Amino acid sequence: MQILNLDTVKQQLTMPMAIEAIEALLKLQNKNPSWVKSPERLVIPTFADTEQHQSGSHLSMPCVVFDGENEFAVVKLVTICPDNPKRKLPTTVATITVSDTATGETLAFMDGIYVTQVRTAALSGVATKYMANPQSEHVAVVGTGGMAYEQLNAVLTVCPNIKEVTLWNRTRQKAEEFKQSFERDYSQWDVKLTVCDTIEEAVKDADIINLATRATEGLFEVDQVKPNVHINAVGAYQPNMKEVSDSIIEASAYVVIDDLEGGKHEAGDLIQAHDNPDCDWQWDQLSGQLMDLVSGGLKVDTDNKNKGITLFKSVGAASFDGAVALKIAQVAKQNQIGQSASL
Repeated sequence: MQILNLDTVKQQLTMPMAIEAIEALLKLQNKNPSWVKSPERLVIPTFADTEQHQSGSHLSMPCVVFDGENEFAVVKLVTICPDNPKRKLPTTVATITVSDTATGETLAFMDGIYVTQVRTAALSGVATKYMANPQSEHVAVVGTGGMAYEQLNAVLTVCPNIKEVTLWNRTRQKAEEFKQSFERDYSQWDVKLTVCDTIEEAVKDADIINLATRATEGLFEVDQVKPNVHINAVGAYQPNMKEVSDSIIEASAYVVIDDLEGGKHEAGDLIQAHDNPDCDWQWDQLSGQLMDLVSGGLKVDTDNKNKGITLFKSVGAASFDGAVALKIAQVAKQNQIGQSASL
């Protein structure tokens, strides 16, 4: 068994690697649905909102993947701790195990923080690749927590023409810190980052908008964005949360989700739109899942300037973590990366 700490995982995992792993998984799942088993994740609320704690959650996320020759079990345990930024710790803390189901051997035990950030971001990268105009030049980042960092990296990976990034966060200082860190860590991207005072200023001219917040109501309306904008929404991960307004959802020409089964229980934006009698959008109007885009079953004419608003909603599924973690585990075993240990 290889034990991989956070630094080791960061050294091995790149965004192109994660995007490739997820696309391969989705193609495999589309062709052989029974080869990927990913039950709905178990979510346990933690704490209640008080002056001492914000409410969080603990998640258990198992999956089994057969690649045509071998089968593997990947299990991620996640704790979401909204108070952690005050402690200078990541909001999302996770660990992952990868096992061979034929022998039961544990191949790897790894820190899951970076895997979670990168795989979530990679989903937005895949969606952007298939749904956004490839000539996009301006990205808005709304919510500058840990998830947003790699989400921006993913969009820049698939849209090399991006030149401008506007940032907004409820706490401006956090957006300024994001700007400084991103310019330092991703200096290879030739982009101008600007911190905005308002959401409206950040999104009004954006070709692509990344959302990663814990908002409980829509952050902007349809008349405040471009008519052909692409939106990646990875926040609002509980039914009572909402960052995409009903007017945006109603106006979207395409609404795609990463995992429909989980989304019907967790995608607060879409759940609330469906349940709102004053909103015209219903679940049966969903354009499809990310798998449909990757497999070619659903196509968006991204070169068409009149394609309309495209919306990607991500809730996450264990299989996505499994695809990325399995890739890391196989590389680690082959090259003896990390610390070797036996149980």
